[in-house]
Amino acid sequence: LQRMLSIAVEVDKSPNCSSCKIADVIFPFILNIPLRSQREAFLNTMESQLLRCKLLELLFQHSCEVPTTLPLSFAKILYFLSHSSVLLQYQDETAIWQRWDEMLQYLSLLLMSYQNVILAFSLAEHLRSSLNDRMDLIIQKAKPKLQDGDDISRLDIQLKMEDFISRMQQVLGQPFPLQIMEKLCMLR
Repeated sequence: LQRMLSIAVEVDKSPNCSSCKIADVIFPFILNIPLRSQREAFLNTMESQLLRCKLLELLFQHSCEVPTTLPLSFAKILYFLSHSSVLLQYQDETAIWQRWDEMLQYLSLLLMSYQNVILAFSLAEHLRSSLNDRMDLIIQKAKPKLQDGDDISRLDIQLKMEDFISRMQQVLGQPFPLQIMEKLCMLR
């Protein structure tokens, strides 16, 4: 399945457009996956970094009380950090700290996948360009284009992290479970 999804993204002239269409179709099914381990297995084994970004973006948009219209960028990922809730319908019997842990896991996965999409320089990793255009980009040694929201400062990151930790403290109290602390360090 993962290979087929990756090929479906790649054969289109616009991988960005096809990944959006495929993500829109797959997203409702992800919402209905009952176990965290199954959701993580599906997302972690995804071959297409671009499709993974789109699915995680939809997941976070779904969990925001006020969705944003920003294009996927580092600024949008920071927005998700500040505005996402952990209230998904399939998590009713999960401990609250585990919901936050899962959200942090997916936020880290989104960040890593997005970095792979925009910062990679090899033939196979100019992911927003069609297969035909990638060879030209490699020959020209073109760097992938960054979004307007990709220029964020360390201060922006620090403020959003402090805000997020404050929200978690209100819900979980202190001290945080070890898994949460590890994921916070990884995300920073």
